[in-house]
Amino acid sequence: MVVGFKNRYLVLEVFLDPNGDLKGDDPIIITQFNVSKAVKDSILLNFGECGLASSLRSFQVKYVNPITKLCIVRASREEYQKVWSAITMVRSIGNCPVIFNLLDLSGSIKACKNAALKCDELKFEQYKLVVGARLSADITQQMQNCLDKIKVLEH
Repeated sequence: MVVGFKNRYLVLEVFLDPNGDLKGDDPIIITQFNVSKAVKDSILLNFGECGLASSLRSFQVKYVNPITKLCIVRASREEYQKVWSAITMVRSIGNCPVIFNLLDLSGSIKACKNAALKCDELKFEQYKLVVGARLSADITQQMQNCLDKIKVLEH
C-alpha cells in the first residue's frame, strides 16, 4: 500500500499596515514571491538553518489574492506547526508592516479551496462596498482570475 505525502494547508489573511500609519492606497502589493520570502526569512530567523531546511520540503505559497489579501500556504504535516508559528512572527513584507491571521487549517486541498473561495467571495463583497462607484472593470476581472486560480489548485 502506498501512502501519499501528507500536507497541511493554511488559509491566511494578511493585514497590511495594521496600525493604520499609512493612508490611501496599499503600500505594497502582496505576491506569492514576497509572502514566501517573508515566511522563509521568519523560519530561518526563529528556527535556524536546520528548521528552514526541514520546512522547505513541502512549503509552498499556493495562492495569493492581492485584492482580498488572502493566501494559501502548504506545509508538510510534520512541519506545519513550525511554519504556522513562523508566520505569526512575520512583522513585515518588504518595508510594510503586516499581521497574518489564520482563517482555516486543513489536511486536504479540496477543503482548503472551499474555505478560501468562501472567504474570498465575502471579502470581495466587502471590498465592493468600500470602493463603491470607483470599482473598475480591471479589478473585477483580476478578482475573477483569482477565483479561477483557486478552483484549479492541485497538490
